[in-house]
Amino acid sequence: MHVATAAFLLALGSPARADHHTHADHDHGTPQGLQQHQEMMDQEAMMTDGEVRKVDKSAGKITLKHGPLPNLGMGAMTMVFRAKDPALLDQLKAGDRIRFRAESVNGALTITEASKAP
Repeated sequence: MHVATAAFLLALGSPARADHHTHADHDHGTPQGLQQHQEMMDQEAMMTDGEVRKVDKSAGKITLKHGPLPNLGMGAMTMVFRAKDPALLDQLKAGDRIRFRAESVNGALTITEASKAP
């Protein structure tokens, strides 16, 4: 056996080879796995950075200074959003930095998903 052939065969059995990875939960080898991965990436891409300016619990609204909202065709600005989940109003306060997703729900700009930024 040639040295190059032996080295090649040894590399194939190595745990460092390209097809060996530790992401057991990532199933990119099937169409469903690729779709799940793409959906996760799309959702993260729709998240925007924002800073809470005001929380109005009685009105169910949050004022945010935010970055661009490409899914809504809006640039960075400060504006008021409805909170889809009323519990969000108790979790946030002025000055909090968040990652959020906003959508137009029945014509009202609404925070549909949010978490405090690290």
